[in-house]
Amino acid sequence: MGALVETQIQGALSALMERNSSAARQVIDDDHLVNAMDVEIDEACLRLLALHQPAAGDLRFITTAMKISTELERMSDLSENICERTIELNQEPQLKPYIDIPRMANWAMHMVKDSLHAFVTRDAILARKVCADDSFIDQLTEQLFRELLSFMLENPQTITRAIRLMFIGKYLERIADHATNIAELVVYLVEGKIIRHTAPPTSA
Repeated sequence: MGALVETQIQGALSALMERNSSAARQVIDDDHLVNAMDVEIDEACLRLLALHQPAAGDLRFITTAMKISTELERMSDLSENICERTIELNQEPQLKPYIDIPRMANWAMHMVKDSLHAFVTRDAILARKVCADDSFIDQLTEQLFRELLSFMLENPQTITRAIRLMFIGKYLERIADHATNIAELVVYLVEGKIIRHTAPPTSA
């Protein structure tokens, strides 16, 4: 499921950069595959809870897996949202060269990959690094918004396109947030510590 979601994010970015509406529609169409996996994982976890009544570490693992599948399903939805905005943007000339958006997307995909690897290997150190990496996406989002706001102020005809790009930036920021959520769940799985809603660690 994680690999499929990574493909969804990469496909959404490629569709945007290449102005390829057909590729964007393919990403949208593939969302049902992720939804089906989400349901399958939930059902498997519920069966384990009902039949085996796990405790301690096993219980944490099963509940963590259920939550991670939900985070991944939301990332797929956000990839679908990016593709919807891409199709709309392709109906008009490109507003600007895309620089910050691919940087954001690549960083977000790196966070997703690392968070899933941390889960598979139960690596709390890597998970905490993912949490720290989220601040870079936040900085790029603010930078993108400032640039797009200047476009809108200088030329009102750019407002619609700029707003759609702002949405895409926000979707990518949310994907990074979901990767951070997975990383926080990994820390809980490994250490039994709940670190949600606490001050994030700073990057080295």
